[in-house]
Amino acid sequence: MNDLSRALEDEHSSLSDAFDEVLASGWLVQGPQHAAFEAELADFVGTTHVLGVASGTDALEIALRAVMPAGRTAVVTAANCGGYTTTAARRAGYTVRYADIAKDTLCLDASHLAAVVDESVGVVVVTHLYGRAADVAAVRAVCEPLGIAVLEDCAQALGAQGAGGRVGSLADIAAFSFYPTKNLGALGDGGAVATSSDSIADEVRALRQYGWSAKYTIGRDGGRNSRLDEMQAAVLRRRLPRLDGWNERRRQVVTTYVARASSRIEVLPAVGPGHVGHLGVVLCDSADELRRHLAERSIRSDVHYPIPDHRQPAFIEEYRAIELPVTEWAAQRIVSVPVFPELRDDEVERVADALGSF
Repeated sequence: MNDLSRALEDEHSSLSDAFDEVLASGWLVQGPQHAAFEAELADFVGTTHVLGVASGTDALEIALRAVMPAGRTAVVTAANCGGYTTTAARRAGYTVRYADIAKDTLCLDASHLAAVVDESVGVVVVTHLYGRAADVAAVRAVCEPLGIAVLEDCAQALGAQGAGGRVGSLADIAAFSFYPTKNLGALGDGGAVATSSDSIADEVRALRQYGWSAKYTIGRDGGRNSRLDEMQAAVLRRRLPRLDGWNERRRQVVTTYVARASSRIEVLPAVGPGHVGHLGVVLCDSADELRRHLAERSIRSDVHYPIPDHRQPAFIEEYRAIELPVTEWAAQRIVSVPVFPELRDDEVERVADALGSF
């Protein structure tokens, strides 16, 4: 599905230089590489602030805490995004509600928000799923008159262009993951929070380091230890200038699959700057049969994601009465096929042939 060793081989010299720089500097945490990466990513995304943290899940939790209005305790999100927002929100002590998704994009459908938001809802999370820039403006139009903050989950879509700029700059706050399989991946875990609000940035800065207002002085409850280390920041700095090129290659791969797919399946397109082709996603009424067809041709596949959040065993009893028809329809039909920049042309052809012969 994703051969990370190919990128490591291609970047060996550059990454070795990055390691040498960190070792020579004597800094291991929140040093010059960290500061430079924050500034470079902020410039890339189009925000005033980027703050590095230890993981994408930490980024979500800290972002939720930073923008949750006083007296409110509920978060609304889509239920087809792998459970990451649900995990972060529950860890922060918030109640989670779900809105359904749009059938054409599989992203949160703003028209469904009115049925689930009330005075207890403080944040709506919009996930740019599979690399596609979601319609953040439509969500903001519902939320802003109600005093509800909007958080973008950009883990799968760094570099995508929305209607008003790159994802991460379109709402009150945004969360990023640099897990190794992401379009911009580290050599381990890492994450970041982006915002153009000075006050929100101050909240995030405190929350990522114990809630300190000054060294050893806890001025904000709910803080944690969440740092992006120097080595990961150095790696990400080396990789960021290549991201747009990698994203274009991903789009090319997905476009080949779309063109060659049989009439029994639909490959979700990744066209233009609004999509960065994070995953190659196929909709098929016979998903298990498709996976067997691929496996017989030695092609890996996966499902992103098989169990919607409201049907997860750990908390299904809380949501047993909830129905999300489009979310549940999609979960039964989704298959992911290999998409990463280092795929060889002959491998792309093999996958395309398999999709065409199904």
